[in-house]
Amino acid sequence: MRADRLVAALLVLQSKGRVTAAELADELEVSVKTARRDLEALAIAGIPVYSQPGKGGGWSLLGGARTDLSGLTADEARTLFLVAGPSSTATPEAKAALRKLVQALPETFRAGAEAAAAAVVLDPAGWGGTARPRPTHLDALQRAVVDGVQVRLGYADRARSETERVVHPLGLVEKDSIWYLVADTANGMRTFRVNRVRGVTPTGDAVVRPPGFDLAATWESVVSTMEERRTSQRAVVVVTPPAHHGLRGQFGPRTTVLRTLDDGRVEVEIGAPTAGMIAERLAGWGAIIDVVEPPEVRDELARIGRELVDRYGAAAAG
Repeated sequence: MRADRLVAALLVLQSKGRVTAAELADELEVSVKTARRDLEALAIAGIPVYSQPGKGGGWSLLGGARTDLSGLTADEARTLFLVAGPSSTATPEAKAALRKLVQALPETFRAGAEAAAAAVVLDPAGWGGTARPRPTHLDALQRAVVDGVQVRLGYADRARSETERVVHPLGLVEKDSIWYLVADTANGMRTFRVNRVRGVTPTGDAVVRPPGFDLAATWESVVSTMEERRTSQRAVVVVTPPAHHGLRGQFGPRTTVLRTLDDGRVEVEIGAPTAGMIAERLAGWGAIIDVVEPPEVRDELARIGRELVDRYGAAAAG
């Protein structure tokens, strides 16, 4: 018996006041027997639901209760449909669920929720590009996380070397249109890019969650560690304002303004994985920027400059 289906049954009862098992079955797309079992389960659990036999009978909330059993305020309902409404990039299943949910909202909430659903379109594709395809095994991993089941994970690393291991799926995160699985493994906590997953096979064994595990806090730690790796090579440059804002856009949030010089220029610390990568990103700045340190970045810029002169210098002179 699914908890989400029981909540849906409550919402339908709230919306319609009274339903028969057949009506509820049609609404939830289940059998009449399953709908009747769900209604009985609600009553056994102490929910004020009762049945009335005979013509015109059915199942009702005690006293014709019209409270908002979903717990949503009007603002929360609008926000839900803004983020995951039919005009968004939500999955077809999510959109179908939302269409049903809007009918179960209190009448005073519906107009705002329906307007919010049509107010925003989310386009994950960058200019000149296309949206990343939904990872093949994302749905299977979502089910494993929600159901708390270990899976045998087939995975290809950056070098396309494939391995297989049993993992405890703990959560999924989408960052910059890329999905990541956070899982516990025999070698400790790991993060896997979902688009590199080659197979997901549930083992039937329950996930063991580390004590005190918090997905948001864990992901924050992952991001911090990755940012350190991505900016392990540091460099100091001098640039005229407001050009230093462009450096932050190019090198990320760990770009730091160190001080303002007497001539009004600013000294900025930037970072990337290697000196060569820093030089490649700075090459387009030309004389706008001065590299203070390290010398490896200056050497790389000089090499790039010589290559450009060798290839294009003669044509420019002519």
